[in-house]
Amino acid sequence: MRLDKFLTEMGLGTRSEVKGLIKKGRIRVNGEKPSGPEIKIDPDHDRVEADGRAVAYAAWEYYMLNKPAGWVCAARDSRDPVVVDLIADRKRKDLFPVGRLDKDTEGLLLITNDGRMAHSLLSPRKHVDKVYFARVRGVVTEKERELFQQGLDIRDEKLTLPAELKILSADPQTGLSQVEVTVREGRYHQIKRMFQAVGMEVAYLKRLSMGPVCLDSRLAPGQYRELTVEELEALRRLM
Repeated sequence: MRLDKFLTEMGLGTRSEVKGLIKKGRIRVNGEKPSGPEIKIDPDHDRVEADGRAVAYAAWEYYMLNKPAGWVCAARDSRDPVVVDLIADRKRKDLFPVGRLDKDTEGLLLITNDGRMAHSLLSPRKHVDKVYFARVRGVVTEKERELFQQGLDIRDEKLTLPAELKILSADPQTGLSQVEVTVREGRYHQIKRMFQAVGMEVAYLKRLSMGPVCLDSRLAPGQYRELTVEELEALRRLM
C-alpha cells in the first residue's frame, strides 16, 4: 500500500495534507524518514509514526453506539451534529452508520466501514428483525396488535410487512402506553407512521436490537464500544 493512501485511510488528512506531513519530516517508517509519499509499505509489518506516535492500521472497524437524541445519522451534515463524530478513537475516516434513526430517536446504532455487512443488515430480502421500545400517546389494545400483524397502510405503495406489537403497559387514565415493536423492514419514519395509521402518536422511541445484536445496557446515550468477536460472528452469519 502506498504510504500516502495508508495515512489518508487512517484519517491523518487528505492526500495533499499527508503529503505535506511527509515533506515536513513528521512521518517515519520503521524509524526512517520516507523518501516520498509513493513508497510502498506493509501495514501489518511496517511501523508508521506521525509526530512520534504510532499509526495502527485497521481495515475494518465495527462499533455499537447508544445514539442520543439530537444527533443525525450521517457521516457529515452542514447543520446538525453527526453520530460518526461520537466515535472519538476511530482509526478510519470512512465510517458510516448502518441505516438511519430519526434525529429524536435513541438507541442501538451500528457504525462501520464494512459496506457488505451493512447491506446484509439493511437488505429488504434479508428481513432482519429490528426491535424498538416506544412510549405512545394512546391506549394500545389487542386490536392494534392484530392490525400491526396484518400490515398497515402508511401511504406507501404497499402495506407494511407484518410487525409484532408487544404491549408492556396501557393506562386508560393517562392515555399512555408502553410497547415493543419488531419490524423487518426500514421505511422512512416507519414506526411513527404505523402508529399514526391507527390514530396514535409516538412520544419516545428507542431501538433495542438489530438482528442478533442487542444494545449494551451499560452504554449511556452517546457512549459506544467496539463489537465483540461473538457479535461480529453472529452478524457475519447473516451475510
